[in-house]
Amino acid sequence: MTRLIALLTILLALESVSAGMQPGNNAVIPGEFIVEPATLMNLGFEWRIQGDDNRNAKVAVQYRKQGQSEWKEALPLLRIGDEKVWRAREYLEYWTPRMFAGSILDLEEETSYECRFTMSDPDGVQGQAAQQATVATRGVPKIYSGGRTLHVYPPDYQGPREQPAFNGLKEAYYGPGTGDWNVVRERPVQPGDVILVHAGLYKADRSDYVTPYSVPFDGTYVLTIDGTPEKPIVVKGAGDGEAIFDGNGCFRLFDVMAADYNYFQGITIRNTDIAFYAGLKDVLGSSGLVVRNCRMEDVGIGITTEYAGSKNFYIADNVFVGRDDRHRLIGWASFGKYKPHPVKSYYGVKVYGQGHVICHNSVAYFHDGICVSTYGTPPKAQHEKPVAIDIYNNDIHVMVDDFIEADGGVHNVRVMRNRGFNAAQHGLSAQPVFGGPTYFYRNIVYNVPMGGAIKNGGANPAGVLIYHNTFVAENSNVRGNSNMHYRNNLIMGTDHPEKPVLGNLTYTSYSSLDYNGYRPNRSGRPQYAWKSPAAGTLRDYSLEGSGYQEFPTLAEFRSATGQEQHGREVDYDIFVNVHPPHAKQPHAIYESREHDFRLRQSGLAVDAGCRLPNINDAFAGSAPDLGALELGQSVPIYGPRQP
Repeated sequence: MTRLIALLTILLALESVSAGMQPGNNAVIPGEFIVEPATLMNLGFEWRIQGDDNRNAKVAVQYRKQGQSEWKEALPLLRIGDEKVWRAREYLEYWTPRMFAGSILDLEEETSYECRFTMSDPDGVQGQAAQQATVATRGVPKIYSGGRTLHVYPPDYQGPREQPAFNGLKEAYYGPGTGDWNVVRERPVQPGDVILVHAGLYKADRSDYVTPYSVPFDGTYVLTIDGTPEKPIVVKGAGDGEAIFDGNGCFRLFDVMAADYNYFQGITIRNTDIAFYAGLKDVLGSSGLVVRNCRMEDVGIGITTEYAGSKNFYIADNVFVGRDDRHRLIGWASFGKYKPHPVKSYYGVKVYGQGHVICHNSVAYFHDGICVSTYGTPPKAQHEKPVAIDIYNNDIHVMVDDFIEADGGVHNVRVMRNRGFNAAQHGLSAQPVFGGPTYFYRNIVYNVPMGGAIKNGGANPAGVLIYHNTFVAENSNVRGNSNMHYRNNLIMGTDHPEKPVLGNLTYTSYSSLDYNGYRPNRSGRPQYAWKSPAAGTLRDYSLEGSGYQEFPTLAEFRSATGQEQHGREVDYDIFVNVHPPHAKQPHAIYESREHDFRLRQSGLAVDAGCRLPNINDAFAGSAPDLGALELGQSVPIYGPRQP
């Protein structure tokens, strides 16, 4: 009998490890400390652990500019581990490893910071309890000033030419060659060179065997020469008028998946399914791609890479214009009086890999706006995991599905200060996140008639932090999540007749909501719906998306669940000028310029939040305000900045 009991004990221990658990140990055992690739303004970190079965260990974070004496407090790292991310129809099942992860946010570019991390646990820390690292943020990519300048003109250009001059981009990039000779590359571009593209129309006839001057039969500029971080290869509008690359209906116009540190600036691209093809899963992908101050119109996809090894893209100040309906909001699933239409434009930007920055872009009339690739189970190698990705200050208008998808991200995906108006299905998506944290903070979402403000179900994400957002949409289209935390948000119901203002199914008892403001729908149905593990249970993945507890009032929700101890109900009079979308007109499109999301001094959202270090340090009143915009602070710039 003794042997049988011992054998059963071993089998139970092995089963718990195979399910993502670890043998019982409440003390925390620190392991590997990882510094992720830096971006322009954010730094990400990971700290592996063992033990801490009761999940009460913490990691405090401090930082300072190198050389300064005063330490500043940042958000603590997020405790991650033993959460299940799954989606049955794709055979996806992933258990998050035990660790801490998190970011230090909104730092200065090209600046070194000392960062200090202190682990604590009431049950003891068995090992090194402190880590310190000095890490520098990146700067905006620069053009090398010591390279050659090559001048490109349309083949039919008849005026004076600056020298050296070339007919079309391909001739400058690779050297002359037409027809069968297009693979001859006797005078290729060199790292550090700047190709100035002069005004005119660059539209090749790929069926012209003799003088295509631009592209071979497939209609694609396949660019394969590497620059370097210090000496990139630059394709830049000359500034003497619009330089237009017309794809003439080709599948992909610029294929840069084999070219590192190629920059594109100040050009227009149109009439192609894919403007920049930068990586294919499990095959090849570029690093250091820069696309800025460009216009992409009449395209199916703007920029895409799904290659895990792609790194350090900088996609900034561009305009992406898709082919979808401009006059009515239509989803990919039927709702209202319009049925779905075929996908005409898929997405503006999609990336995978590390260190990408996607900022200050305008994106309109696509299925999705800006996305992390829904890649599946993350790669095992640390250098291939999708971490340290920043998506900020973008302006997104009229999407068939979502404004921004962090789907597929693992750690430290930061979605901040974006504005999205009119998405048929959802606003922001975290389906799935593989541990996190994914940060959604200070975003504005307006008019999401079919879905909800945050899509965090379906693939059951784990590790999402939702702070200081303004959602003019219900947050009730959720089908299961783990380790998700809401603070200081405004969630404004639109009087949708069938939705509560809040609906949430969480598989973890440590998911939390507090200090949020709600505007309930005037529909007569209970406005707060909730489902979570039973008391005393950390996780329960047997819960189903039915049988929610429903509460007519916030007070009843608070009393029954313990959530929202400091939450409050508000109305649209808290804003300077915001009115809800019309619940009976689900296909209507609204303009951002007609709304002012600044708070009124006398409104219930002012001084109603909690302090979140490194997120709201600059609040002016007795406490931070709720929502995306702090009273008295300037409104962010959404979309492209002036060149």
